[in-house]
Amino acid sequence: MALIVKKFGGTSVGSIERIEAVADLVIRSKQQGHQVVVVLSAMSGETNRLLSLAKQIDERPSARELDVLLATGEQVAIALLAMAIIRRGHSAVSLLADQIAIHTDNMFGKARIKNIDVKRLTQELEHNRIAIIAGFQGRDSEGNLTTLGRGGTDTSAVEIAAAISADECQIYTDVDGVYTTDPRVEPRARRMSQVTFEEMLELASLGAKVLQIRAVEAAGRYNMPLRVLSTFNPDSGTLISYEEPEVTSKTVSGIAYQKDESLLIIRQIPEKPSSLAKVLTLLAEYDIEIDMISQINHQDGKIDYALTVHSSEYSQALDVLNTNCDALQAAQIESNAQVAKISAVGVGMKSHSGTAGVFFQTLADENIQALLVSTSEIKISVLVEERYLELAVRALHGAFGLENVD
Repeated sequence: MALIVKKFGGTSVGSIERIEAVADLVIRSKQQGHQVVVVLSAMSGETNRLLSLAKQIDERPSARELDVLLATGEQVAIALLAMAIIRRGHSAVSLLADQIAIHTDNMFGKARIKNIDVKRLTQELEHNRIAIIAGFQGRDSEGNLTTLGRGGTDTSAVEIAAAISADECQIYTDVDGVYTTDPRVEPRARRMSQVTFEEMLELASLGAKVLQIRAVEAAGRYNMPLRVLSTFNPDSGTLISYEEPEVTSKTVSGIAYQKDESLLIIRQIPEKPSSLAKVLTLLAEYDIEIDMISQINHQDGKIDYALTVHSSEYSQALDVLNTNCDALQAAQIESNAQVAKISAVGVGMKSHSGTAGVFFQTLADENIQALLVSTSEIKISVLVEERYLELAVRALHGAFGLENVD
C-alpha cells in the first residue's frame, strides 16, 4: 500500500462529466489498496472568469480581495468531486487550505508556502477517507487568504506530498507525460519514461509548460518523486526523480523553446566595469527582469551589450533605455521583438564532449544564425530569429536522435 497525492488540473475537472471520470479514477486507486489525497485546481476557465469580473469592478483590484475572489474556484471543484465520490459509496471530505493549515507568506497573488500542519489531514487518512484539498491557496500569519499564482496547484500538491511523506506525487493533466519537445512543432517527439529533477527544472524554466517551475524546485528540495500522467488515458506517464541511468549514450534529453523573448542592444557604451552595472541597475528600478545577456562587440574603448527581456516587458524596457541613453553614454539602442530562444537540455552533457559542436553545426547546416548564446553544465540556449524557430527545433531534435527516446 502506498500513500499517493494526486493533483488534477483545470481541464481534468472542466465539466461534471470530467469530474465524474476523476472520481472513478481516484476510487480505482483506493480499491488497489492505496491511501489517496487529491489536490484540485478550479474548473477550466473559472479563474479567468473570476478575474474578468474583478476587472469589471476595478482595472487594478486590491491584491488581497482578488485572492479572496480567485480562491473560490477551487472550493467549487473540491466540493463537487467529494459529492461524486460519496455518491459512489466511498468516504471523502473536501478541505480548504486553512482547514489543513497551509501557512504562507503575505505576498498576495504569488504567495509561497512556509509550512503545513498535517494533523487534520493525518486524521482524515486514519479514518480511511479520501481527502480532497483546494490547491493554489493558503493563509498568511494574519489569517488572510492568499493564492500561489498561476500553476500554484502543482506547488500545493508537492508541498502537501512532502508534508505527509507521500510515496509519490502524481500530476494529472491533458498531456500524458514529458516529451522530448513540443509535439505540435515536431510530430516525431517522443514521451520520456523518466527525466531527472535537474533536467526538468531546466526544461520548465526554458519554456516546457508541463509543470510549474516552483513545483519542480519543491519536488527536488524534498526529493519527492513526481509523475506526469494523462487524466483521460492514464498509464505510466513520465517519472521525475533524482535517479539517473547508470549508463547513457544520450547527451540531450529534450529541446525546449520560448517565443516570448525580445532582444535589446546597447551600442557603443564606454568599456568600464560600471557601464553594465548601470544598465542592470536602471532596469531593476523598473522591476524588469533580464534573461540572456552578452557582450557582442568591442572596439576603441567602446562595447556593445545585448540582452533579452520577456515580451511583456519589452516596450517598457525599450522606453527606459532610450530615455536614459545619454545618461548611459550609449550611442543608440537597437531592438528586435521577433526572436525566440531554443535550448537543448540533458544531464548527459556532463560526461559527453562534442554536444556544442553538434548543436551549432546543426544550426549552421540550416543557415540559422545564433544571435546570443547561453550555456550551463546541462544546457545550451541560443537566441534566433523567430521565423527559424520551428525549423531549428526539428533540426536539433533530429540531430540528437530524440525520435528514438523510449
